Amino acid sequence: MPRFGVVVFPGSNCDHDAYYSVTKVLGYDAAFLWHKDTDLKHSDVIILPGGFSYGDYLRSGAIARFSPIMNSVINFAEKGGIVIGICNGFQILLEAELLPGVMFRNKSLQFVCKDVYLSTENKQTVFTNLINGQKSLKIPVAHGEGNYFCDADTLKMLQDNNQIVFKYSSPEGIVAKDYNPNGSTKNIAGIINKEGNVLGMMPHPERVCNPILNNTDGQVIFKSIVNHLNN
Repeated sequence: MPRFGVVVFPGSNCDHDAYYSVTKVLGYDAAFLWHKDTDLKHSDVIILPGGFSYGDYLRSGAIARFSPIMNSVINFAEKGGIVIGICNGFQILLEAELLPGVMFRNKSLQFVCKDVYLSTENKQTVFTNLINGQKSLKIPVAHGEGNYFCDADTLKMLQDNNQIVFKYSSPEGIVAKDYNPNGSTKNIAGIINKEGNVLGMMPHPERVCNPILNNTDGQVIFKSIVNHLNN
């Protein structure tokens, strides 16, 4: 059975959500990874969870990127290991240059916490291979700095390599500015690296896995990862 490693930084507040979803709800193996350690504990998948690592005092993810555990995560990713960064985890991946681009404050300058819909732009990835005919995924966001930005050359690279995985959309999967909660470039909600083994996304799939919440759309992302590892 694949093992998930959930990194815990000072200020992480979705680490237990991620751990609970993959263990108690989905039945996979998982371990917490303290940010000062370097041992990934034989993890097959690394989760960088949401929260406010180091209080976002300098810039979201900027300090966490230099935690000792990140040297191991970067090495793991560069060797093809699967990494998913959620919300603050996405910001950390950008700061670590495992993904291209930067995060700005939301266009509204307000913290946004609500359900959004995601159109899956690439269904042939490690993280989306079980998403079939669904028009959209309903997954919550909760962030103040989720306004993804990249320059024109980077955007072209993302588009040419099919690295844009999720875009904010209507429930029917229509991508338009009206459905963009933070002002991100081209409604981008999630991207992968060129090699396809690192995903960063602002919405929180770990928060919509438990059937008791009447929404299990987040399950398919974790199940897709396991499906990939098992095949």
